[in-house]
Amino acid sequence: MTYTLSDETIELYKLLKLLDLVDTGGQAKMLIEQEQVKRNGEIETRKRAKITKGEQIQIGDVVINVI
Repeated sequence: MTYTLSDETIELYKLLKLLDLVDTGGQAKMLIEQEQVKRNGEIETRKRAKITKGEQIQIGDVVINVI
């Protein structure tokens, strides 16, 4: 999956919600807190981590390339 970033950054939990990987921002935050989200291969626990172009986010089998 590819996401084209329209601004310089997007907060991680907002990206997950925007891509319909979760129903609510609260669910996105819970997934992140439970260490189920990887950013560039590393577990990311910051809900408001600023995601920029060139990064890769992974939730289970879903891989998102941010361009």
